[in-house]
Amino acid sequence: MALLQTLLLLAAAMLASGETTGDKVSRQAPSGAQAWAAAHSQAAATLARMSQQDKINMVTGIGWDKGPCVGNTAAISSINYPQICLQDGPLGIRFGTGITAFTPGVQAASTWDVDLIRQRGAYLGAEAKGCGIHILLGPVAGALGKIPHGGRNWEGFGADPYLAGIAMKETIEGIQSAGVQANAKHYIANEQELNRETMSSNVDDRTQHELYLWPFADAVHANVASVMCSYNKLNGTWACENDKALNQILKKELGFQGYVLTDWNAQHSTALSATSGLDMTMPGSDFNGRNILWGPQLNNAVNSGQVQRSRLDDMCKRILAGWYLVGQNQGYPPINIRANVQGNHKENVRAVARDGIVLLKNDGILPLSKPQKIAVVGSHSVNNPQGINACVDKGCNVGTLGMGWGSGSVNYPYLVSPYDALRARAQADGTQVSLHNNDNTNGVSNAVSGADAVVVVITANSGEGYITVEGHAGDRNHLDPWHNGNQLVQAAAAANKNVIVVVHSVGQVTLETILNTNGVRAIVWAGLPGQENGNALVDVLYGLVSPSGKLPYTIGKRESDYGTAVIRGDDNFREGLFVDYRHFDNARIEPRYEFGFGLSYTNFTFSDIKITSNVKPGPATGQTIPGGPADLWEDVATVTAVITNSGRVEGAEVAQLYIGLPSSAPASPPKQLRGFSKLKLAPGASGTATFNLRRRDLSYWDTRLQNWVVPSGNFVVSVGASSRDIRLTGTITA
Repeated sequence: MALLQTLLLLAAAMLASGETTGDKVSRQAPSGAQAWAAAHSQAAATLARMSQQDKINMVTGIGWDKGPCVGNTAAISSINYPQICLQDGPLGIRFGTGITAFTPGVQAASTWDVDLIRQRGAYLGAEAKGCGIHILLGPVAGALGKIPHGGRNWEGFGADPYLAGIAMKETIEGIQSAGVQANAKHYIANEQELNRETMSSNVDDRTQHELYLWPFADAVHANVASVMCSYNKLNGTWACENDKALNQILKKELGFQGYVLTDWNAQHSTALSATSGLDMTMPGSDFNGRNILWGPQLNNAVNSGQVQRSRLDDMCKRILAGWYLVGQNQGYPPINIRANVQGNHKENVRAVARDGIVLLKNDGILPLSKPQKIAVVGSHSVNNPQGINACVDKGCNVGTLGMGWGSGSVNYPYLVSPYDALRARAQADGTQVSLHNNDNTNGVSNAVSGADAVVVVITANSGEGYITVEGHAGDRNHLDPWHNGNQLVQAAAAANKNVIVVVHSVGQVTLETILNTNGVRAIVWAGLPGQENGNALVDVLYGLVSPSGKLPYTIGKRESDYGTAVIRGDDNFREGLFVDYRHFDNARIEPRYEFGFGLSYTNFTFSDIKITSNVKPGPATGQTIPGGPADLWEDVATVTAVITNSGRVEGAEVAQLYIGLPSSAPASPPKQLRGFSKLKLAPGASGTATFNLRRRDLSYWDTRLQNWVVPSGNFVVSVGASSRDIRLTGTITA
């Protein structure tokens, strides 16, 4: 144990003194059970020097709006423990003035690029550390996105738990490699904004494990320091005082050794929340500075025996362990949310924004090559005339859209609009540009007359429920484009048959009207690009790169196709396992654009699938480590396939592997994502996509055994360019 402590201290000192580099893959994050063992050993030694009041102060926020950060705990001088700063959020430093407005999580997921996702995490961590923030409130695994209208889907990594889990792991390890504690949120089954603080998400055991818990298990396996419990009830009990969710599943089953903190004002009790597994209350009061449930009340509960002193010790030990885990005891910058910490981080923003663009339709108009004239149409092609940060917490949909609204948003240091970037490129090429910078169809025909390409920018927006934008109280009321988007496209196409539709959106939009409009030659799904919006768009429109993004969700033909909707009252999750492409496949519904879909300026062929496996059927039997039984995380099969760029330009393909469970398993989705590999290839070049399958990737949750089980029989292995464009198949036999 002493050796482990020494190793951890040395590693922490290196992390504390280092600077974030421009390398794609960040430095080593603390990993494995040994890192936690060393951190807990240090925590136990420190705990012995703390008074009961010190302990109460450590677990209780000082109150709303009473410190420099959105969440704060008091300094504890007896152990040289500083005032702890907790700050949003998942795409940058909320309220920061010298920070980067990174791409939202959903855009990072659209890249399917683990190196870019990890670099994004490392840069987020570097900026948080530079601002003296100890705990960065992100990344987001819930909402998963089962409801396409869900207000906060854009903060997370798409509607598939495997993709979300990989993105959680890479982001957390990136953040914590910078010496900052990450926070996995919102745990659990918080899938909509409507009534989020009163409703119960009633989720069956198997669905919870295989969908909503899955990416949190990846987070725990990545040694995330903290987890945020959500506002909603889970199966009738508040998530932040839910013994089953916090103690039995998160801490025991998943072996989570960090601490659980509340979403802001999500606590409902004093003793019950403490005994049910809550470790820290935030912000320490309600938003009026009243309703303080811990602090003196927790002290009384401990003194009266309602809460055991050992439970209070456990809370503090877990919090201290997170602090030691990432080396924050080795010296840390002072809290300064206004610090300039941007560095070269805009490079990652542009790369993620660019490589997350999904080309949905192209009849040959793209890429552009020095057109004589282009026209740009729509109010969202230019920045908000009132200012790029005019709307508090991005609570409007005016001008260029780069992120949704709410506590997960940040202020832009700058914002490159589509028109700004297109105009700059046009000037370099000697191209004439016309602009129609509103959403009124009158005047469109004049603006687009004679243009070789007409770029129409449309949007759909959503966010957190404390802000209502144009009647949308967080969740979207519909999946249509906002602001007359369909009619704007129709007006442009009526006057010019060279229309390129650019969609900036938080999530799925119904595109049928646009696809049925003669003259629409391309649809570019540009997502939520952050501050480098226009630059990333021009990179793709002009072929500086071939588009390589893939959809992290399914786009249906009509709203009813998704099989889920925002619920008034409690949500019984009747769809079970069948959400997004799992539902479309199971119900045999033809999507407009399937999960994993994305076109390129080149072509790729798939060949030579090879499969090796030593998997044995039966339940997991390993010792519990962070993330669950150790053998769940062991590789039990390897699949390889050769991908060849058969086109004329360089490009990147995301090879995707899907698994179908044997017939011996209970009813399951026809196929489930269990691997992906992004290969950048020159024309004519080939590369090998390698998929290492872990035991968990071939398991289902057995509700009777309360364990993960590999079923006996033949697994169907499908490798392709999307969930429906399957190029190669094979079998694994257990």
